[in-house]
Amino acid sequence: MRETTAGLRSSGFFRFIDPKVFLGENALKGQKLLAQGNTLGMKAIINAPCKGKSLKETKEKDKYMIDSSAFQGKKAAYYTLGCKLNFSETSTFGKMLEDMGVITAKKGEKADICLINTCSVTEVADHKCRQAIHRMVRQNPGAFVIVTGCYAQLESENVSKIEGVDLVLGANEKAHLLQYLSDAWAQKFAFESGLEEVGVNALHEHHSVKTKDIKTFQPSCSRGNRTRYFLKVQDGCNYYCTYCTIPFARGNSRNPSIASLVEQAGQAASEGGKEIVITGVNIGDFGQTTHERFLDLVKALDQVTGIQRYRISSLEPDLCDDDLIAYCAESRAFMPHFHIPLQSGSDEVLKLMHRRYDKALFAHKVNLIKEKMPDAFIGVDVMVGCRGETPECFEECYEFLKSLPVTQLHVFPYSERPGTAALRIPYVVSDKEKKLRSKRLLELSEEKTQAFYAQYIGTEAEVLFEKAPRGKAMHGFTKNYVRVELSPALAKEEYDNQLIKVRLGDFNYDKTALKAEIL
Repeated sequence: MRETTAGLRSSGFFRFIDPKVFLGENALKGQKLLAQGNTLGMKAIINAPCKGKSLKETKEKDKYMIDSSAFQGKKAAYYTLGCKLNFSETSTFGKMLEDMGVITAKKGEKADICLINTCSVTEVADHKCRQAIHRMVRQNPGAFVIVTGCYAQLESENVSKIEGVDLVLGANEKAHLLQYLSDAWAQKFAFESGLEEVGVNALHEHHSVKTKDIKTFQPSCSRGNRTRYFLKVQDGCNYYCTYCTIPFARGNSRNPSIASLVEQAGQAASEGGKEIVITGVNIGDFGQTTHERFLDLVKALDQVTGIQRYRISSLEPDLCDDDLIAYCAESRAFMPHFHIPLQSGSDEVLKLMHRRYDKALFAHKVNLIKEKMPDAFIGVDVMVGCRGETPECFEECYEFLKSLPVTQLHVFPYSERPGTAALRIPYVVSDKEKKLRSKRLLELSEEKTQAFYAQYIGTEAEVLFEKAPRGKAMHGFTKNYVRVELSPALAKEEYDNQLIKVRLGDFNYDKTALKAEIL
């Protein structure tokens, strides 16, 4: 881990400025800086903790030292890549900055602060992260640029060297975003204001710890610009599948208490939230920290007044308990909607991946869900072209998925990641073959999704609608995640975040939703 010192920092915080800056020959400079302090962060420098305290020791203790006046009226732009968890965390970052007086920049407006939350699940994701950083720097010249997320954790030093990047925060450090930002913001101003002889365009700081030292859990229950809230219940993963870097990017499995999550859900309800998506890296592994059970969390959340819908995001097959399925089928608010990662429908490939289940167990879970909840939407993650997936293995996977009553396939071509055990598997699938296999599975997915939707044409359903731009169609989802479209002629602003009874009609023009009319 490296921190830029440049003579101003001591143990992660600014020391007091030399009085000579404000006296004698530098008096005029000092007066000018003090006059600008409230808006440019000088107050944060002058009021900083005393020399000798470490950043770690003072993060919680010295929160009051953050000078929010330095951020009043500043504009921030956000860019998120990757999973629902990342989007939830970005929303939380945005709320934190909003509480500091920062305004979200509108489209086309130049931002003072740019935050990019990155993903590193594939090589393509890495490339998109670099592209996003370059684009944000280019579109917002002079902005303070922060990069966090999985790519920032795995490649913190390299990311910090990208032109225009000021601050890179790993998985453990992002929980202290405001403190790191406040410190670095003031430091950058000190450079640019001539307190140092050598000026810089960016700080290029990076802060991250080794995977084994990632202990922090950052709470997140955020709506962002969506109707539904995303409640983060768990972070990290202990599974170490051979193809995956997530445990290295997010650390081992950890979670907060059920009581704290119930409190967050209650807060969401008090803000008008009606639907919550339960998110995490491996949510079925909930309880590693507190020794509680995921099923008990589900039961507790089901009792929160005001929340009318819960959806469980990705849940590992081996952690999708039969008792959980049975409870969801009879619960008040948990929807008939599951997302279960399969990755491969070949037992041979599953073993190479070090997955903790086989085809038989996966089929059992899917069939049990459909037995208990015949209308259930079941999404499935599938990876194609991984090492060891021979043509025979892929055909086995295809036929297996074809035979199952699943609704939608999320298809991902395998991407080789540095340092993963999968690189030792000898059989390699060409990029051309990966594309062909992906195409076949995507076509199968489209068939299954449309067949699922078609069952509900002519039926009545309750839909939670989301706000749409004026003059555009509104969209929302039924209990079992059928996407519904309300024409611009029928759409009304007051329908946003409301559960409304509709009659489902035929497919829309691109067959991504069913058209609806209000009852």
